[in-house]
Amino acid sequence: MKASFLKVGHLPTLIASFLYFDLSFMVWVILGPLGVLIAADLHLSPGDKGLMVAIPVLAGALFRILNGFLVDRFKAKRVGVVMQCVVIAGLVGFWSIGISNFKEILALGIILGVAGASFAIALPLASYWYPPEHQGTALGIAGAGNSGTVLASLFVPAVAVALGWRNALGLAVLPLIVVLAAFLVLAKDSPRSPAPKAAKDYFRVLAAGDAWWLMFFYSVSFGGFVGLSSFLPIYFHDQYGLSAIQAGYFTAACVFAGSFLRPLGGWIADQIGGLRTLSCVYAVVSAALLLASMSLHEAQMALAVFLIGMSALGMGNGAVFQLVPQRFGREVGVMTGLVGMTGGIGGFYLAISLGYAKQFTGSYSLGYAGFAVLALVALASIATFGQTWRKSWASQPGLVRVRV
Repeated sequence: MKASFLKVGHLPTLIASFLYFDLSFMVWVILGPLGVLIAADLHLSPGDKGLMVAIPVLAGALFRILNGFLVDRFKAKRVGVVMQCVVIAGLVGFWSIGISNFKEILALGIILGVAGASFAIALPLASYWYPPEHQGTALGIAGAGNSGTVLASLFVPAVAVALGWRNALGLAVLPLIVVLAAFLVLAKDSPRSPAPKAAKDYFRVLAAGDAWWLMFFYSVSFGGFVGLSSFLPIYFHDQYGLSAIQAGYFTAACVFAGSFLRPLGGWIADQIGGLRTLSCVYAVVSAALLLASMSLHEAQMALAVFLIGMSALGMGNGAVFQLVPQRFGREVGVMTGLVGMTGGIGGFYLAISLGYAKQFTGSYSLGYAGFAVLALVALASIATFGQTWRKSWASQPGLVRVRV
C-alpha cells in the first residue's frame, strides 16, 4: 500500500467501514450456511430453498436505495448506527419468539436484508475520504467486507449443529454488538461529504445511460458473488452429499478467494482501467459457470471451478467501483445505492433460478448456464462500447481522471 494512500484518507474510518460491512454481510447471508439444516427441519422443496436464500438478497437490494437516500440526507455514520440497531433488534426478536414455518423464515429474510443494505453505508463512508486516484483501492478494501460470508460459512454450520440453527441466529447478535461499538468509536464522516441532493438529482442520474450499464455490470459481478455465496452450501450438500459443515467449508474457500481478491481487482483497475479488468473478469466467469452447468461428477472438481469463478467475481466487484467515481464523482452516494441495488437483484435472480431449475428439471444446469449468458452479454457490451465510454467519460467536466 503506497504511503500516499495512507496520507490522503482516514484509516480508522476505512477500518470501521470494512468491519461494519463484514459483520453485516455475515448476517445478510446467514440463511445460506443454515439452509441445509433449516430445509431438513421445515421440509422445504428445492424451489423453497432457493427462495429462502434469495429473499434476503432481494430485500438488501431494495433497502440499499433507502440507505443511499438516508446517507445523502443524514450522513453515513448516523444511518449506519440506526440500521445496525434494527438488525440486532430483529434477530433478537425472531430468536425470542421462535421460527416454526417457511413464512417466518421469509419474514426473517426481510430483516436480514437491512444488513445487506450496509453496502450503501460502508462504501460512501470510505469513498468520500479518498481522491479519484485511490478510489479503486479504498473501495476495494471497504468492499472486502463481503468476506463476512467466509465467517458465516466457516463457523455458523458448526454452531448450528451443536446448538440448533435457531440459537445460531440468536448468537449472531454478539459480534454485531462488538462491531457496532467499534464503529461508533472509529468511524467519522468526511468533511468532503457532498451536500444533500434534491429528488430530481436521483432521476437525473437514472437518465444517464452509463448509469444503467454500471448497474448491469454489478448485477453480474456482485450478483454472481452473493448469489453463489448464499446458495453454494445447499448446492454442495444436495449435489454431492456433503454434510452441512463440509458444505460450509467448501463455500468458505470459494468466498474467501472472491472477498480478498476484491481489493486486488480495484487496484488492477486503477492501473490498467476498470473496463479492461472487467473484460477479463467476465470471460473467466462465463467459462466457470458454463463448466459448472455440466454437472461435474466430483465435489473437488466443482470446488476448483467455483474457486476460479468466485475469484474473478470478487475482482470484478472492485473494478466496477473503480469506475463509478470516475463517471459519477459528484453522485457517488446515489450511484452506490443504485449499483448496489442491482447487484442484489442479480444475486436474487441467480439464487432463485438455481432453486427452481433443480425443482423443475432435476438439475442446476439451466441456472448456471443462464447466468453465464449474462456474463457473456456484459463482455460483449464492453468489447462493443468500451472505447466510446472511455472517450465520453474522459470529457465529463470537473472530474479528475485516472484509468477507465
